[in-house]
Amino acid sequence: MTEYSEQEFVAASRLGEILKAKGWLLGTAESCTGGLLAGAITSVSGSSEWFDRGFVTYTNESKIESLDVNEQALQKFGAVSEQVAIEMAEGVLNRATTATCAISTTGIAGPTGGTEGKPVGMVCFAIAYRKKEGIVTLPFTRQFAGDRTQVRRQSVLFALTTASKILEEN
Repeated sequence: MTEYSEQEFVAASRLGEILKAKGWLLGTAESCTGGLLAGAITSVSGSSEWFDRGFVTYTNESKIESLDVNEQALQKFGAVSEQVAIEMAEGVLNRATTATCAISTTGIAGPTGGTEGKPVGMVCFAIAYRKKEGIVTLPFTRQFAGDRTQVRRQSVLFALTTASKILEEN
């Protein structure tokens, strides 16, 4: 049995093919997925050709310290927000100058931590990439069902497939 599902492995491999064809390097910033995204990526042999590094920033303090996430954004929008996901992805590109693109994840995997406005299963993502004019960042929010493991695994798959779609077009 593999550590990652066939779906996750195929999605990571596909993203790798796209990045390799572009000559791009990927970085990740993970909160709720806790390194699972980087793990899925590095389960692909040869991923060092297209994966630069990953940051696991679980606390607000680590998001501020490692990724330069704005403390006011955390206070105003909360760690689980598109604004913070954007700042996390852009923080990867600002900190990892060799990376061309980045994926971030921040969410509530459960079973605790949910609120009426931010229920368990809510995950915010951002895909950021460099262009001549600067950094382009696209945020997404999804609501996943299931237990903690299922929410985290669905988040990894969504991040990989969404990044592939976006980066293939740009």
